[in-house]
Amino acid sequence: MIEGSAFRAVHVADPSSVRGQSGFAAFLDGTQDVRIVNQIDGIPIVWATVSAAVRERVNRRLVSWSGAAPLVRGGYYIPFRYVDGLRDDLRQNPRVIDTARADASGIFPSRHPAALMESALQRIQNERERAETELAESWCRREERAVYVDGSITASAEVAASPLAVGIIKSHRRLYAEGGAFRILVGLGPGERSTIFSVAPRSRHPVASWYVRVRSAAGRDALFGLVRVEAALGGDISARADEISRWIIAEGAPLALPDGRWDKMAYGIRDTEEFLRAIS
Repeated sequence: MIEGSAFRAVHVADPSSVRGQSGFAAFLDGTQDVRIVNQIDGIPIVWATVSAAVRERVNRRLVSWSGAAPLVRGGYYIPFRYVDGLRDDLRQNPRVIDTARADASGIFPSRHPAALMESALQRIQNERERAETELAESWCRREERAVYVDGSITASAEVAASPLAVGIIKSHRRLYAEGGAFRILVGLGPGERSTIFSVAPRSRHPVASWYVRVRSAAGRDALFGLVRVEAALGGDISARADEISRWIIAEGAPLALPDGRWDKMAYGIRDTEEFLRAIS
């Protein structure tokens, strides 16, 4: 905890009162398209395209940010260890990625096709994160306005420490609350945030974090309309959290329909994803 000594709900805004009052100047997101294009003796040969872009709001319209072009990168993902006779020129090609490298413990992935596919997906996700991080760092170096980042900002020391980058996490495989704090978290009402805590994932960079309920979960599941926010530590973090939370709530309109994640997704992120699908 870095705000008070107890986990509690903090009212920041009536959602209907902050429409059109967001301070986010742009949206950053990435996508990945993964296909198994062949198999050799049961070994999957995967082609994937990863892409990332920043969409800037200009005169209430979203356009591509002029500071850096969208990134689109494609490559083959092949487990070198299990493919016999793979040519040296392919092994050395930067667009051919080895998915059967040993982990930190020196253990190689199993030859099972599902295990190799899981390894490929992890490498693809890493490539996507690298593309997103590259654009986020470019924004933080060149701009003086805030960018809404879809996902965590802890991968880059520069981005994690910048007051310009705000990460919004929509999925909740892990919840940073238990016991009484958990009940407070799932009981957050629309326009409320939790108190602030620090997050310092292993091999990543520390940030301030809190939860925000964008819209009412009445009659829905407990995580409906709930996002977790990451922002730089330091300064008057309580006032900053209130301001950022109001911006996030304001981005709840217009709705990001027909995307199935519309309860948590900002329309600017949906626009970015649609743009990336069109150019990838």
